Amino acid sequence: MNNIEKLNAVLTYIKDAFVGKDEIIDLLGISLVAKENAFLLGPPGTAKSAIVRMLSRCIEGGSNFEYLLTRFTEPNEIFGPFDIRKLKEGELVTNTEGMLPEASMVFLDEIFNANSAILNSLLMALNEKIFRRGRETRNLPALMFVGASNILPEDEALNALLDRFLIRIECDYVNPDLLEQVLHAGWKLETKTDDNHPIIHPNEIKELQQQTKTIDLAPIRKQFVDLVHNLRNTGIKVSDRRAVKIQNLIAASAIMCGRTEAILSDLWVLKYIWDTEEQIEILAGIIDSIIEKDEQPGAHPQALFNKAPNAEELKKEIVLLTEKWTGGNLSFEEQNVIKDKLRYLQTRGNWIKNEEHKQHITQEIESLWEKILKTV
Repeated sequence: MNNIEKLNAVLTYIKDAFVGKDEIIDLLGISLVAKENAFLLGPPGTAKSAIVRMLSRCIEGGSNFEYLLTRFTEPNEIFGPFDIRKLKEGELVTNTEGMLPEASMVFLDEIFNANSAILNSLLMALNEKIFRRGRETRNLPALMFVGASNILPEDEALNALLDRFLIRIECDYVNPDLLEQVLHAGWKLETKTDDNHPIIHPNEIKELQQQTKTIDLAPIRKQFVDLVHNLRNTGIKVSDRRAVKIQNLIAASAIMCGRTEAILSDLWVLKYIWDTEEQIEILAGIIDSIIEKDEQPGAHPQALFNKAPNAEELKKEIVLLTEKWTGGNLSFEEQNVIKDKLRYLQTRGNWIKNEEHKQHITQEIESLWEKILKTV
C-alpha cells in the first residue's frame, strides 16, 4: 500500500465514524498533504475536536496537542514552562515536553481568544513553523495546525490569525435525515473496545508533502490566474502570497486522486478560502460554474459534490437579493457580489427536481436579471 492509499484509508476510517462529515475530513486530508493550516467554524458539539483527535491517533509515532484558549491563556500553557534547572544556571530554556513545540498535530479551540501575550508566538508558529522565545529558536515538527471557533474575529488584530489558516471549513450539525445514522455511529464509537485502525507515519505524510512540489500545474495555470482576478474583482481578497499557497491545495487534490498533473476540477479547493460567511455561497457559485465544465476523469469526490438545494431557501435568497438591488445606493463591488450570488443561485436552481418549483425559481431569477440589466 503506497502513501496515498494509506492516507485515503485513514480518511475513510474517520468518515465511517463521523456520519455527514465527509467534506470536513476530506479537507483536513487536503490540508495535511498541502502542509497548510485549516480553520473550522461552527458551534460546539459538531465533532471538530473529535475528528482531529482521531486523525492524530491514526498518525503513528506522532503526538497530538489540543488546547482550549481563553483570554487569560499564558505562553507556558501552550509552549511549556521555563526549565527550572536551566533557570538556576542563568539560562532561559523552555521545557516543551508534551506541549505544542513537540506535537505533530496541533488543535487550538476558540483560537480567537488568543491574547497579546501569545499572539506573536502563535503567528510565527502558524506561518513559519518556528517557535521563538527570547534567544531560543527551534523548528516545529507540526504537520498541520487546526484552529476552531464558533465566531469569526471582529478585532482587526485577530484577522492576522485567521489569515494564517488557508482553508476555512464550515462545521454545522448534520442533516436531520442522517440523525439515526449519527446516533448509531456515535454509539458504536462510544462502545468500541478494539484499537484496530489504519495508520500512516509522519515521514510518509512528509513524503506526500514533498510530492506536491512535483505536480504539474501548467494545465490549469491560466484558468487559475483568471479565477484569482475574477475573485479580486468580486471583492474576495486573494493576496499574491495566498495565491501562491493555494497552489499547494490544488496539487494536494491531484495527489489524493493519484494524478501527477492538475485538472480543472482541482480548483474546487478554492471554495474554502472565504473570509466571511457571506462569501461562502458566492465562492461556491463561481467555482462550481468553472469546474462543472471539466469532463476529464479522475476528479476529487468533493469536486463533484453538490448539496441538494431547497426551493424555499433559494426563493428567500432571491427575494433578499432583489430587495438589496432595488434598494439602490450600491457600490460597484456590492453590485458584483449580488450578480455572482445570483449566478450561483441560478446554478443551484438547475438541481431542483420538482419541475414546478424549478420553473418558478427560474422565473424569479430571470425577473431579477431584467431589473439588473435595466440599471446597468
